Amino acid sequence: MRSLANSVAHTSIQRRKSERSCTTMKKLFSILAIVPLALASVRAATEQEIVDHSASIIREFRALPEHQIPRSVLRHARGLAVMSVVKAGFIFSAKGGHGVVVARTGHGWSGPSFVGTGGAGWGLQIGAEMTDFVIVLNNWDAVRAFSRGGNVTIGADVSAAAGPVGRAAEADVTPTAAIYTYSRSKGLFAGISLEGAVIGTRKEANARYYGRVVSASDILHGRVAPPAGAGRLRSAL
Repeated sequence: MRSLANSVAHTSIQRRKSERSCTTMKKLFSILAIVPLALASVRAATEQEIVDHSASIIREFRALPEHQIPRSVLRHARGLAVMSVVKAGFIFSAKGGHGVVVARTGHGWSGPSFVGTGGAGWGLQIGAEMTDFVIVLNNWDAVRAFSRGGNVTIGADVSAAAGPVGRAAEADVTPTAAIYTYSRSKGLFAGISLEGAVIGTRKEANARYYGRVVSASDILHGRVAPPAGAGRLRSAL
């Protein structure tokens, strides 16, 4: 009887191990399928879709009840960068993202200048995550960094700090860094930091959206009229 009981227990343990192994493999295959799809979705979005999505991100960040960006921070901002970044991986990882930068001009907000980021890495990481970022440009030096039409390295070309949140921060309007970063993540990774990230101007995207070759400097300094399609984004600001 004891031998029979031991055999039954051993069989039950083996079955549970097999079920866990099967579940794990299913998760891994699902993640492996997500990786190329997630990164492909970043590349496939049209310029107008990026602009519209950026407008939605701004509205969502402003509506967060306890963690909203203080109105004083937005009121004193010289510019904003809005981005969505996808990070996905299984042992090897990759991330890609796109978004827009806008700046205050003498005639209101500028049109959008398109930006992107990307990178690769490796390590014991499994998962996929989409993170939305709002980067507040607190001074004209930050705006100029994004106006050069090249790459901006966060933390090197411009100093960065986590932005204050909530109503308690309304009275503190003195920026402590050239840019404030705000993020909201969904997925399996713990989160994505922009420290050290390289954000580059997407010159081809600017040319497609404006119908001709235009520089990031001309866009952000208001020397190029914003297209009608940017109306939703500018109204969200």
